[in-house]
Amino acid sequence: MDIPTASAIQGWALAHTYQELPEEFYAAAAPTPVKAPQLELLNPALAQALGLDVAGPEAGLSELFAGNALPEGSLPIAMAYAGHQFGHFTMLGDGRAILLGEQQAPDGKSYDIQLKGAGITPFSRRGDGRATYAAMLREYLISEAMHHLGIPTSRSLAVARTGEQVYRDPIQDGAVLTRVSSSHLRVGTFEYARRFLPADAQKALLAYAIKRHYPELLGTSQPALDLLKAVMARQAKLIAQWMGVGFIHGVMNTDNIGIAAETFDYGPCAFMNAYYPGTVFSSIDTTGRYAYGNQPQMGHWGLAVFASALLPLIHEDQDEAVKLAQATVNQFPELYEAQWKQAMASKLGLDEAGAEEEALIKDLLRWMQQNEADYTNTFRYLTDGSGPGAARCEQDAFREWESRWKSHIEQQAGGMAQARETMARNNPAYIPRNHLVEDALKEAAAGDKSRFEALLSVLSDPYTLQPGQESYQLPPDGGDFGFKTYCGT
Repeated sequence: MDIPTASAIQGWALAHTYQELPEEFYAAAAPTPVKAPQLELLNPALAQALGLDVAGPEAGLSELFAGNALPEGSLPIAMAYAGHQFGHFTMLGDGRAILLGEQQAPDGKSYDIQLKGAGITPFSRRGDGRATYAAMLREYLISEAMHHLGIPTSRSLAVARTGEQVYRDPIQDGAVLTRVSSSHLRVGTFEYARRFLPADAQKALLAYAIKRHYPELLGTSQPALDLLKAVMARQAKLIAQWMGVGFIHGVMNTDNIGIAAETFDYGPCAFMNAYYPGTVFSSIDTTGRYAYGNQPQMGHWGLAVFASALLPLIHEDQDEAVKLAQATVNQFPELYEAQWKQAMASKLGLDEAGAEEEALIKDLLRWMQQNEADYTNTFRYLTDGSGPGAARCEQDAFREWESRWKSHIEQQAGGMAQARETMARNNPAYIPRNHLVEDALKEAAAGDKSRFEALLSVLSDPYTLQPGQESYQLPPDGGDFGFKTYCGT
């Protein structure tokens, strides 16, 4: 079916560099038109950053963001990739996502524009290619919250209802999310190339990834090994940032580990309230593989898979390639540890991240776990004395630790004043607390987006205390026991 071109938005400058790769990396896939498109959410600030004028008629915007019309210059495709899902290799591909092209933005960068939930593609397998309204609202909310927390992430440009139902348990309203990302290249893309494609295709993918995301590596003598090192460094920092705000991705399969090291795929993700490294909310993670405290190890595992996929490109001699790759991957724990220590030191206003500072960090975390203290509120209490964490911090054990911490801070050049400036930039007052998110989604699905929009507004400025918004700092009564998140497929 031919999809008409939309004129509701001006400023499209779509390129299609991914389609310069061998055709095995993608398949043509137009969106499937829907019954009654209705625009529900639009991100004007992101649109402006992309160079788009979204002042067109609402009907035209609804048609565009639901997939009933296409942007000028689009060449829609579904991307081919594989991945290890919970440790098991699987052939995948975009089963419900369609890439429209790469928007050339005013900042000089290119961004993938992708419709999620836009219908069946050649990679849908037995899926319906659709997404639920609640799940797409959730991705919009969490991805925007992550952006405002300062963590690299895909973003959300719009959500449009389809006027059709999606057959899940229970049956729900359908929707399409417009996702924006630096790219959707992933470890699984390289796994696919290594497993199924010839050497020339693998080399083309390597060259493309470097040109698009790591141009500083162009012309190096060991491009594959250098790419592995660069991706490792970015992933180490990204995971440390997740840990710093208590974020649990929930499904760190290798098809969700991006080469650009942005957070994406916000299915069974959640934020931790009470500090406990074993926290896991995903309904499909029955063994705790991707629990909060396991994320660094799972990142390491995923990067080892990446290294394996790169072996033929690292060195023509298999044994030498393995030797070089193993030596590189073995550096990840040290890379991550340095990033984590620095992130946690900043949360406590510490100038250094040496042995003494590490002891302060780990002693605080130990106290938090023993006392089921709220992760976000404890750090915010230390920052400015605010929030609902104060009562628990009256304990003698905490006061003893706090005295040690203050003595250490007073020995720093800037003292407590400078330390708290650093802490205020690194300790959010507000996170997307699970109960608040679920309540907002339920009401939005029932037709009232007011709670959703209020939560989105608070999360757009998470590091600033907002008068009258104290309820957004409260953990749920009785904790998160029994709370589950779902992948949405």
